[in-house]
Amino acid sequence: MGREVTARGPGARRLVVNADDLGLTVGVNDGIFDAHDHGILTSASLFASAPATEDAIRRSSDRPSLGVGCHLALVDGRPTLPPERVPTLVGEDGRFRPSWKPLLAACLRGRVSLVEIERELTAQVDLLRSEGISLTHLDAHKHVHAFPPIFDIVVKLGARFGIAVVRVPYERVRPVPRGSRVGAAGRPDDVRARAIQWKQALLNLAMWPWARRDRHIAAAHGIATPHLVGRIHTGVLSFTALAQILPLLGPGVTELMVHPGYVDDALAHSSTRLLVSRVREVELLCSPETRALVDAEHLELVRHDADRSRSSVFSAQRSLRHAS
Repeated sequence: MGREVTARGPGARRLVVNADDLGLTVGVNDGIFDAHDHGILTSASLFASAPATEDAIRRSSDRPSLGVGCHLALVDGRPTLPPERVPTLVGEDGRFRPSWKPLLAACLRGRVSLVEIERELTAQVDLLRSEGISLTHLDAHKHVHAFPPIFDIVVKLGARFGIAVVRVPYERVRPVPRGSRVGAAGRPDDVRARAIQWKQALLNLAMWPWARRDRHIAAAHGIATPHLVGRIHTGVLSFTALAQILPLLGPGVTELMVHPGYVDDALAHSSTRLLVSRVREVELLCSPETRALVDAEHLELVRHDADRSRSSVFSAQRSLRHAS
C-alpha cells in the first residue's frame, strides 16, 4: 500500500527516483517494476523501440503511480522510422551509431541532419503517446540530447506535446566519497569503483558548458530542468553514496538517476556495461535502510509531473521476484 504525499510549499525537498532503460530487456523491466512496487522508485524512462518495449508498455499500464517518460534514442539501437527516412542517423545495417562519440563527431562534421533527428525523435514520442502513455518527461539514451542543437529539438518537442520536464544530464560536482564503509545493499568503494567515479566525474565536468546553454534553452520554452544526481555513480551506486548525496539536496525537485534490473540472456548479450550493478541497484532501492534514509532526510518521493498530478510513495516491503 502507498501513502499519499502532497507538496509542503516552495521549500520542500522533492526527489524523483528515475530508472533509465525501461524496455531494454524483460529482465530490466522486472527489476524496474520491482523497485517501484517494493522500493522507492517513482519514475522510469521508456525506450520507444527496444526489444522489450511492448512488455514494458503492457505492464506499466497496471502501475498508474509510476511516472513514465520517453528515453529518446539516437545511438545503440534501431530507429523507430524506416532507415531510409533517417539515412544520416544509421549505418548500412539500418542501426544507429554504436555510441555517443561517433554520433557527436558526425554532428560536428555536419554529417547528421537535424531535420532527420527531429523526425525520428518525434516518431518515438508519437509511438508512446499512441499507446496511451501520458509522458511525464524526456531524456535520452547515453545523454546524447545534451548537445545543444539536439537539446533544442527535444525542448521544442516537450513544448509541443505538453511534456514539461527535460533532463539536463549534468550533476553538480562533489568530491568522490572516500572510505570503505558498506551500508545496506551497498558495496565497498574499492579501487575500480573509485576509478569509474573519477572518470564519470570528469565527463560530467566537461558537460558544464553545454548544460548551461541547455538550461537557458529550456527556460526560454517554459520547460523545467530538475537538478540531477546519480550520474557520477552510474554502475557504482551504493548506500554509502546515497548517505552522502541525499543530505546535500536543496529545495525543489531533484532527480536521482538509477539503472536497476535483472541480468537475463538478452541483457548479457547486449552492449551495455551495466550488468551486476543493476541487480545491486534493485536491492538498494528496495532496502528498508534506504527508505529510512529518505524518510530521515524528509524527502518527498514524487514523479516528474508532481505539480500536475497526485503522486505516491511506497513502503520498502521486500518481496522480490529474483532475490537470492
